[in-house]
Amino acid sequence: MSVPIIYVVSDSVGETAELVTKAAISQFGNSNATIKTYPYVEEEEHMDEIIEMAKDDRAIIVYTLVKPNNRVYLRDQSIANQVTSIDIMGPIMDKFEKAFERAPLNEPGLVRKLDENYFKRVEAIEFAVKYDDGRDPRGLLRADIILIGVSRTSKTPLSQYLALKRYKVANVPVVPEVDPPEELFKVDPSRCIGLKISPEKLNHIRRERLLSLGLDAKANYANIERIKREIKYFDRIANKLGCTVIDVSNKAVEETANTIINYMQKKV
Repeated sequence: MSVPIIYVVSDSVGETAELVTKAAISQFGNSNATIKTYPYVEEEEHMDEIIEMAKDDRAIIVYTLVKPNNRVYLRDQSIANQVTSIDIMGPIMDKFEKAFERAPLNEPGLVRKLDENYFKRVEAIEFAVKYDDGRDPRGLLRADIILIGVSRTSKTPLSQYLALKRYKVANVPVVPEVDPPEELFKVDPSRCIGLKISPEKLNHIRRERLLSLGLDAKANYANIERIKREIKYFDRIANKLGCTVIDVSNKAVEETANTIINYMQKKV
């Protein structure tokens, strides 16, 4: 019998959903389960990524999303992709709205656990969200870890997983038509991690992504020759930086994260 995999999804840190999930699992005696937590999920694209991964893992999604439109989107997309999902927050909030006779605030993260580790984790997660996908290159100078890679190498999920371990992570997409930010070449290369992937694997991932969006799988984004050019350009940037490179072709996010954490701990 395979070990059940549960994806805990939250628009805050995710502790509530994780605690409820663990409490439910405990009722099955010594049943084992793998729990993967994805915090601060508010964008539809991020939800799409998680649903795709859950579909591949045949996982169950347990979620606490306070914004109604996000709950509806995750529910509908889960159904469309035949992924089992469980809404923890929604039914309670709907009942309370009637009982209290007023609308909820719909603000994620109003419940806080007041301890130092909690705040460090929150700070790291907020950092990862703020400096995701090269949004503000100034964050590279403050990051504990900088991830670089072409599109669809799991930079965002990996950044947030590492943030749960209290690492401040920024990530930078590598695109041949766009020069990397100059800040990237000013930081200690030991803080940079390159994420490499085989052209064939990336071709498959991008084709599936396009199909999930109802787009043409033959688009340039998934063209194998285009992908090879992107990876060649990535190699040039990684060599110029002199950074450590990890092949993520056949690695789960958690496995890559543990490799990075081990590397960072040895570096200290």
